[in-house]
Amino acid sequence: MDPQVPKDKYNGVWWIFFMLGLGTLLPWNFFMTATMYFTSRLADPVSEARHNSSANGTEEAPRSVLQAKFNNVMTLCAMVPLLVFTILNTVLHQRIPQKIRVAGSLVAILLVFLLTAILVKVELEPLPFFIITMIKIICINSFGAVLQGSLFGMAGLLPASYTTPIMSGQGLAGTFAAFSMICAIASGSSIQDSAFGYFITACAVIALAVASYVALPKLEFFQYYQESQQNKPAEDEENKMDLLKKDQRQQSAGDDDKQTPSMLSIFKKIWVMAVSVCFAFTVTIGTFPAVTADVRSSIAGGGVWEKYFIPVSCFLFFNVFDWAGRSLTAVCMWPGKDSKLLPGLILARVIFVPLFMLCNVQPRGNLPVYFSHDGWFIAFMILFAFSNGYLASLCMCFGPKKVDPSEAETAGAIMAFFLSLGLALGASLSFLFRALV
Repeated sequence: MDPQVPKDKYNGVWWIFFMLGLGTLLPWNFFMTATMYFTSRLADPVSEARHNSSANGTEEAPRSVLQAKFNNVMTLCAMVPLLVFTILNTVLHQRIPQKIRVAGSLVAILLVFLLTAILVKVELEPLPFFIITMIKIICINSFGAVLQGSLFGMAGLLPASYTTPIMSGQGLAGTFAAFSMICAIASGSSIQDSAFGYFITACAVIALAVASYVALPKLEFFQYYQESQQNKPAEDEENKMDLLKKDQRQQSAGDDDKQTPSMLSIFKKIWVMAVSVCFAFTVTIGTFPAVTADVRSSIAGGGVWEKYFIPVSCFLFFNVFDWAGRSLTAVCMWPGKDSKLLPGLILARVIFVPLFMLCNVQPRGNLPVYFSHDGWFIAFMILFAFSNGYLASLCMCFGPKKVDPSEAETAGAIMAFFLSLGLALGASLSFLFRALV
């Protein structure tokens, strides 16, 4: 290691990137995990009143159209803007200052969450509530895309290990959201009061992420790498002048070598990692949560486990083991960046699509149930989540390291784009996967 490189004191930069990674996915996870609250406000008042007068409370009220389509539409409204704004960030990341992109996105997300917390206390008809909720989801994922692309670009300037805290922070975001929801259910308070506390908690975490970003430029370790990157253009100009003096005829060739490489030339170096991370998230979002959130317990028998089954087995287990997979890349990076086994393992994850479709997903109209016991679903979920976290993190770490240091930030932005493309493709396919069940 270069003796002039300062140390990351107290791992300050690492923890700030972890906090910012937490801030990128916490908003989406809080919305996704709160489906119970959102769907409770989308019930059709007329059909629900009719059901209550005709039933003894032993049967579940029939779902309204808005309730039935909430998970699919929510996923689509999240992932398509994520893709569109990731493209914009990839193209414009050199024209809009980093401070505006990161701080502006965090503040906008914070304001959306404050509005969400306020609306918990405001009575709205199901359709206006559905539309407002989807607009908020579009907003948080649009700003989240800009934030995520900017973060991976910033991490590309630092050593490879600094991509890990972003991925690990994103993984913890889901775990934190799921645990918060379980605590809200366990509190026994009304769903409205639980939701209010739940969204205020999210506001506090996002505010902490804003404070972390404000502190980042003051740390010597981060300053060193940022200044190293900023000094490169000046060095390039000096090299060009030397070439002019040495040989006039070689000027154009020298200039071509020093020009900023095209996005296509960088993509050619990292396309395997980019396509791999895209495919990984296509499979993941294609089934989670659109298919997995509709799995029903076969052993609860109307007991307490029925209330906790989806928050624990679907959301908590996915996020805990996804986070474990992401975090493992801090100590183990097998297989290597040039290994053919890595894309092979990511391709093999497609088996989870039929496995989840054959679990006890309800309601269903086409496929039989082969894996009815809760244990099957939990086992599939653990493997599904761990493989997603570990393999996707490897791809995100290796991508910027397959190019020259001067190209790393652009490579990071391209990787973030393909991650978002995978999320958008998965969201689109989720309609098909759920309809096939």
